[in-house]
Amino acid sequence: MRVISGRYRGLKLNEFEGADIRPTADRVKESLFNIIAFRVPGARVCDLFCGSGALGIECLSRGAAFVDFNDLSPRSVAVLRGNLSRLRGCDCYAVSTGDYAVFLGAARRPYDLIFIDPPYADDSGARALKLIAGRGLLAPGGRAVYERDRPFEGRIDGLVQTDERRYGRTYITFFAPEEEGTE
Repeated sequence: MRVISGRYRGLKLNEFEGADIRPTADRVKESLFNIIAFRVPGARVCDLFCGSGALGIECLSRGAAFVDFNDLSPRSVAVLRGNLSRLRGCDCYAVSTGDYAVFLGAARRPYDLIFIDPPYADDSGARALKLIAGRGLLAPGGRAVYERDRPFEGRIDGLVQTDERRYGRTYITFFAPEEEGTE
């Protein structure tokens, strides 16, 4: 795992050992950032279920104004903190350890980008999207990016699905505030 572009380009990130944690593959991350690159500079970002922080760190490298990282797992947060400690001259982030619903419930301002990459085995990603929509946590023009192992089916009141891409076994689904419609 590495940072693909920007200030920290080429920086190797600490990874997890074992098969129980699944980081976003570099090729999926590269394709994702090719799609959203113009949204990142100056953005306020939330990396929910952040794991190692690879998506949020990529945003910091590309000029995001601020990134909130959140993960429930102390093991994930330890790896994240190790990765963040290697970003020289960067302090425009915050780290929270807790349940995603508590984190979203305490959020005070909307985000320009929200990454949702929960464990594939549960439906916490869809529940997070409902909380994001219900609390108005996606700024006008913002996007929520949901990673999972199957296509998204259903509807989230307050959000509209703007795109979905498949990369092998990984699906990336994009959501915008409902009033914006599709791109």
